[in-house]
Amino acid sequence: YGIGTLGPEAEQFLDFLVASGQRLWQVLPVGPTGYGDSPYQGFSAFAGSPLLVALEPLQSAGLVEAKDLAGWSEREWNDPTRIDFLSLIPWKNSILQKAFVRFQSIATPSQRADLDRFRHDDALWVDDYALFMALKEVHEGVGWPDWRREYRDRDPQALREFAIDQSQAIDFHTFVQWIFHDQWHKLRALAATRGISLIGDIPIFVSLDSADVWASRRLFQLDESGRPTVVAGVPPDYFSDTGQLWGNPIYQWDEHEKTGFEWWQRVLVSRFDLFDYVRVDHFRGFCAYWAIPFGEPTAAHGQWIPAPGEALFRVLEERIGRLPIIAEDLGVITPDVVELIDRFGFPGMKVLQFGFDEKEQNDHLPHGYVRNSVVYTGTHDNDTVLGWLASASDADRSFALRYLASDGTTPHWDFIRGALASPAQFAITPMQDLLGLDSEARMNRPGTLGGNWQWRMSAPADTNVLAARLREITQLYGRSS
Repeated sequence: YGIGTLGPEAEQFLDFLVASGQRLWQVLPVGPTGYGDSPYQGFSAFAGSPLLVALEPLQSAGLVEAKDLAGWSEREWNDPTRIDFLSLIPWKNSILQKAFVRFQSIATPSQRADLDRFRHDDALWVDDYALFMALKEVHEGVGWPDWRREYRDRDPQALREFAIDQSQAIDFHTFVQWIFHDQWHKLRALAATRGISLIGDIPIFVSLDSADVWASRRLFQLDESGRPTVVAGVPPDYFSDTGQLWGNPIYQWDEHEKTGFEWWQRVLVSRFDLFDYVRVDHFRGFCAYWAIPFGEPTAAHGQWIPAPGEALFRVLEERIGRLPIIAEDLGVITPDVVELIDRFGFPGMKVLQFGFDEKEQNDHLPHGYVRNSVVYTGTHDNDTVLGWLASASDADRSFALRYLASDGTTPHWDFIRGALASPAQFAITPMQDLLGLDSEARMNRPGTLGGNWQWRMSAPADTNVLAARLREITQLYGRSS
């Protein structure tokens, strides 16, 4: 139905992981996507994406009818290799709306009690999120800083009246979150029975147009109208000559400290409810963040400002215990970042492609990895292995093939072998590399707008052959389940 969901296809993928001897499944952030369909620009740090809700279980429960789904495969925009978010979002929303209406009519007392329990247990985020999304619909999708003043500034009386008037819309968004979390927990339990651990991803910053920022403005550096005074990004680097201007608002860290980092505690607890491990994006931002004055056209003109990472993680350890975090420590990393990562024992990241790039610091070659690290053939921001080889310089390509003892016939498998043979405790391969796909399957091109996050996986021609090959090489290096 246009995008991967938490239903039968996800269960079949778990079967593939078992058949191929794998023990880890890593995903991008799973929240509701906003601007540019980026999972790193979501409407909530807590909510799940309605697009990932599986429809088959809803059909089995009588909430979705066969006629609702009829003709899906014949839709002109149902490209099996790309996600058409513009067409998918309204279609999926219409199906979920029908499911919500039917639930109100046919739900059992047990189902209603379960929904009420979810609403009560997750009230600290789901109430604000559902209200935010209902308000966003009334304002035709515009960002909350441009809402009517009483809603923008959360006037209590205005919000009470709105909640009464739009109770159905608010209840709908709560219902969808209940469904998402129920399906996710069932999938996680199924993964556990197969010996598969799930790795999630936490963006270090949240989107300006999110329930989190709207509901907790004091925790972010904003002006009186709700617009950021500075925004996040990174200076010029490997991916961009002008840096990356993400545009996310930056935390008011002194306010977070006053609350004992209560918001961050809730975020981490919620993520560990969904995942066994989490990768924390742009980890260096916990030591210092690149603050760019709002309105700058690029990220080139900013400054590094210290952040209280050590204090934050001490509080989180006290609350949660040892934190199963993977620190994304790519780019220019200063000694204080290394010290913070080492102090808490977080594994850092290695990217095999970077090891063969003469422009990169050469600490990404497998023979130099420490055990407490996670190696990737590439990440969502990299080209695929085949795409990288096609565009690499002759010197870089030659070095990569010589280092990996590759004859160039199936170089993606040689990259996978290099990762699996390394000392790193975890080795992760993007599905694009496992399938041997070229640049057409690239997930994201940092610093660009449009055309990203759209890759959609089709089943390989012979899943059994692929699984057997992956299992063999995984077993060879002692990594198989």
